[in-house]
Amino acid sequence: MMTRLASLFIAPLALLVLPALADAQAARTICAERDQIVGTLTGYFGETARSWGMGPAGRIVEIFASDETGTWTITVTAPDGTTCLVASGNSWEDLAQSARGEAT
Repeated sequence: MMTRLASLFIAPLALLVLPALADAQAARTICAERDQIVGTLTGYFGETARSWGMGPAGRIVEIFASDETGTWTITVTAPDGTTCLVASGNSWEDLAQSARGEAT
């Protein structure tokens, strides 16, 4: 009985809180012109572009990392040149890659 009663109160509360949390996360997104973002990543953090790929709607996803500091950053650049930081962290390590067709 108590579980059913608790779920009656928790579900509506979650519906009110979750959108607010999503808005708070979106408010923390950092976006600027690509040159400005890349300049900060390379100049201040010593990160260089390691890989990239095409995402949905013509967006380019890039991974920057520094062997020296171990920091890494994932960015997404829109077709209009606006770049946003998506994720970042520490302890970057490159994985050993085998030649194409070779078993690892």
